[in-house]
Amino acid sequence: MKGVVLAGGLGTRLLPLTAVTNKHLLPVYNQPMVYYPIQTLVNAGITDIMIVTGGNSAGDFLRLLKNGKAFGLKHINYTYQEGEGGIAAALALVEDFADGEPICVILGDNIIEGNISQAIRAYRHQGGGAKIILKQVHDPQRFGVPELEGRRVLRIEEKPSAPKSDYAVIGIYMYDAEVFKIIHTLKPSGRGELEITDVNNAYIERDEMTWDELSGWWTDAGTFESLLHASNLVAETGANKMEMTR
Repeated sequence: MKGVVLAGGLGTRLLPLTAVTNKHLLPVYNQPMVYYPIQTLVNAGITDIMIVTGGNSAGDFLRLLKNGKAFGLKHINYTYQEGEGGIAAALALVEDFADGEPICVILGDNIIEGNISQAIRAYRHQGGGAKIILKQVHDPQRFGVPELEGRRVLRIEEKPSAPKSDYAVIGIYMYDAEVFKIIHTLKPSGRGELEITDVNNAYIERDEMTWDELSGWWTDAGTFESLLHASNLVAETGANKMEMTR
């Protein structure tokens, strides 16, 4: 399995900080934000990783990460997204890199307390299709929200006013090679982007979607409030633990 960290976008919710750098290079407590999703992949045994970035600060990723020595890697791959076309459009850029293998995709501002090793093992045993990771939250209307029936996902709604569960689809996804065929069929949403929710719903319609629930805390870091929250969580408990104690 190969890993993909999506670290593009303009980060407009974090202006003026992002006027001079990419959001994913901002500090979360004592490390650059992008370190956390990379470590999540490495902790799950994924060492063939591509960073998708964009904007005027793309070269700073190379200066910061180099070939991944800080993570025990021999090499990191990079690709560039022009403009903003949505998460699915960014994912389309890694088709050649994936080369028919399954991929684990993580959004560059997603930070978790624990690890996804168990979910990765379950997906490998699954043998294809897709898997999403869910987390119970108090404000699901801010996220993609699944409608569940036991272990089945019936549908995912993006930022619904009346959520059908109290789970959020966090920004960690596992896909087989069919994901790129699905992306090629997508049409832009009302905001002009190719939506990852549409990708996930396509897998649901094929009855090829499973889900696991994340243990430990999870947060994104895309707003001033969540950036501060993420820093406080990391300072208090640490992140990317290999073993959870609770």
